[in-house]
Amino acid sequence: MRIAMVGTRGVPAAYGGFETAVEEIGKRLVERGHDVVVYTRVDDRSAAPREYLGMRLVPLPAVRSKALETLTHTASSTAHVIAKSRPDVAFLFNAANAVYLPAMRAKKIPVATHVDGLEWQRTKWGKGGRSFYRVSESIAVRYSDALIADAQGIADYYSQEFGATTELIAYGAPILLECDQAMLGDDLEFKKFHVLVARFEPENHVREGVAGFASSTASHPLVVVGGAPFAAEYTQEVEAIAARDPRIRLLGPVWDQARLDALYGGALTYLHGHSVGGTNPSLLRAMGAATATLAFDVSFNREVLGTDGKFWANPADLAVELTNAESQPAEAVATGQRLQQRARERYNWDDVTTKYEALAVRLNSGETQAKRFNGRRQTSG
Repeated sequence: MRIAMVGTRGVPAAYGGFETAVEEIGKRLVERGHDVVVYTRVDDRSAAPREYLGMRLVPLPAVRSKALETLTHTASSTAHVIAKSRPDVAFLFNAANAVYLPAMRAKKIPVATHVDGLEWQRTKWGKGGRSFYRVSESIAVRYSDALIADAQGIADYYSQEFGATTELIAYGAPILLECDQAMLGDDLEFKKFHVLVARFEPENHVREGVAGFASSTASHPLVVVGGAPFAAEYTQEVEAIAARDPRIRLLGPVWDQARLDALYGGALTYLHGHSVGGTNPSLLRAMGAATATLAFDVSFNREVLGTDGKFWANPADLAVELTNAESQPAEAVATGQRLQQRARERYNWDDVTTKYEALAVRLNSGETQAKRFNGRRQTSG
């Protein structure tokens, strides 16, 4: 089959969960004999690569703004899908892109939409943005041939809100067999620091995570990886807390994957504050690196971590968990190893690819749920 991947920044994966999924699934589909087309987001098309790990790349520009970047790129991608690539099946990522579903359906291109998390709950979006996301969810329900949810909580949401069924397909977890301690540098010791990796957004609770560490008696440093191009005020709040505590080190974004892997695998604990995004790739990466995880207490994180997760709801809770981890480092290491085994068993990219491939086969043969659900909400929330 010719399979198109639409709606992400593309590959190589250097940003987030969607891009990682496209890379891991796409390269495996190619290995299984499929023709995979990935739409990539670039400023200069002339210098952009046209092939990666067997996937054919279509580089297209986008308007660089928080509100328009995704939508403008997906608009040009949809035009190319309809006019030129005409795939047997398309996978559309991000419910916000659902506004382009009617155009693809008009050309009889089967589309499965990966709806992602509950984006309308993010405070970075104003009233208009949140309303747009909620309308987009309705469009996705009405016009997608299939909906993909990466967590049971997301599947439950679409069932409760719309009465709609979803394909439950989580992400895979990269398994890190050995930490390259040389990549930690001279100022970090193996299993003697904590790490937090996230975009600086309120729903990721970076501020609360840093504040919890600052109020703790932890002796090991906290390394914070990440930033946010559209959240200057929030970033300043995080920086202000860090400036008062010499134990906290803000590294900014880390694009070197080997360095990032070392930070995940070398840490005693990983602090995870994400709350609205379903199954989170950073959480899976920490599990795959065999690192004990202290996660914000929401259903998505409990689903992924199971009984070996440690959970916090506020900075005071996190401070206690950090103290406990440092007082019992051997138990923290053992917990990380159990989490890695859980990742091996439940979050395997080969299994994920098999589910995507099977769904593509079904859609290509004519299976669809489009218009079976009208997209109207069953709740008033």
